This record gives sequence, C-alpha cells and structure tokens, in this order.
Amino acid sequence: MSDDINSRHREKMKKIKAARDKIMATKTEEKGLIIVHDGNGKGKSSSGFGMIMRAIGHGMPCAVVQFIKGTWITGEGELLRKRFAEECTFVISGEGFTWDTQDRERDIAAARAGWERAKEIIRDPRYQFVLLDEINIALRYDYLDIDEVVEFLLTEKPHMTHVCLTGRNAKPELIEAADLVTEMTLVKHPFKDGVKAQKGVEF
Repeated sequence: MSDDINSRHREKMKKIKAARDKIMATKTEEKGLIIVHDGNGKGKSSSGFGMIMRAIGHGMPCAVVQFIKGTWITGEGELLRKRFAEECTFVISGEGFTWDTQDRERDIAAARAGWERAKEIIRDPRYQFVLLDEINIALRYDYLDIDEVVEFLLTEKPHMTHVCLTGRNAKPELIEAADLVTEMTLVKHPFKDGVKAQKGVEF
C-alpha cells in the first residue's frame, strides 16, 4: 500500500514538474521592480526590511529612506545603521507620526526632503534595492505629489533597480504603475485587546 501511494505521488510530481518547467522556460526577462506593500494588516515594513536583508545577503548595495515614523527606535534601524552601514544607506525623513507632530507644514517639509534624497539614491546605479518605508502615508496625506512620484519611478529609475514602497492606503496610480503589489490583510491584532506594540514584533 505504501509503495503504491509513493509511486502515485512520484508520477504526480513528475507531471507537475514538467508543467512547471514549461512555464519557467517562458520567464526570461530581468528588470528592476516597482514593489508596493499595502493593506491594513501588519507586515508591510517588516516585509520590506526582510527584502533589504535579502539584498544584503546577495551583496547588493541597498538603501532605506524612512518617512513619517522617523523618531522611532526600531530594531531594523539599529541593526542596519550599526552593523550594515557599508552595505545599506539609512536615511530618516520625518519626525514621527502625523498625530504626534501636529504640524502639517513640518511634515510636508520632511517628506519633501526625504523624497529629494530618495531620488538621488534611486538615480545612483550603485544601489540595487531601495526601500521607501511608509512613503504611502506621505502620499495619502498629499505631502508628496503622486503624479510626480509615479512619473519619476517610471521614467528615471534605472532599469535594474528595485524600489519597494510601503504603507497602507496606496494610491491607485501607484498600484497601476507597480510590477508587484501585495496587500497585507488584517485578520487579528492584539492592539484591539489592549496590547501595546511589542519590541521585536512591531518595532
């Protein structure tokens, strides 16, 4: 009985592999991707920083420009600045969440400064992966012009540079322009039960 099950399984996997190999043979293009992490669920920045670590592991020079939540001391920020400063440029642009700063003009100025620095980094062909963390929030509140951001990514980003943009409520124009869009769906979160953000999980 066990041999029969194993034999059927092997035959099934052979067919799946043949079909998979046929599909993979058609995937030949290489390009730098515009990646968007959106949605109400946790994991947008976490995934973006995971990709930064992956890039570092492959020896790919990378950069982070962090919008909005710049005053937070985060584990990923500490790690990258202290241990991977040569591999990853880390730029903080923002003085905290909008409800903390309570100053729209300062928020706009910080977002604009971050975007100008981001453009410099993206234009530099040495950088192969750039994370624009929480830029979607700056776009959501119109601190930055969505048309300007999209046009820059489509016309000035070097062909092989990956750019990942995170934050909830991504604008439709950005989603349309992106190559890869992932929506993090909220199923359950301890915050609703009175649990504050936990070190190592949220920051």
